[in-house]
Amino acid sequence: MNANNKILTWTGRVISVLVILMMTFSAVMKFMNLPDVAKQMKDLGYPAGLTFILGIVEISCVILYAIPQTSVLGAVLLTGYLGGAVATHVRVNENFAGPAIGGVLVWLGLFLRDPRIRALLPIRRALPTSAEPPKP
Repeated sequence: MNANNKILTWTGRVISVLVILMMTFSAVMKFMNLPDVAKQMKDLGYPAGLTFILGIVEISCVILYAIPQTSVLGAVLLTGYLGGAVATHVRVNENFAGPAIGGVLVWLGLFLRDPRIRALLPIRRALPTSAEPPKP
């Protein structure tokens, strides 16, 4: 593994750990069922009894994302979860930047830490401006 790939991999791991910590904190807050969390759920239009179930769904997605063998499935499920959060915030006319940025960070972390994803979704470089064909 060359130095550039090591840097990408470690940057991806750091971003992924930050996402995992952020989402775990969110799930734990749902499990604790604090009055502020219950009020926020009510303000978003969800019944209070749904808080615990959403915490289970959230932590399950995070666990799948954290395990290298299931990280792609976890990223897909987290994207769906965060997409639902974006839709909920849009519906009640609130700022939805947090879950949207979270979704981007989920995939950025996975893209940087997993060379298979980088191969699947390559970032293309601009073609040379000269008339010569590109060298293989």
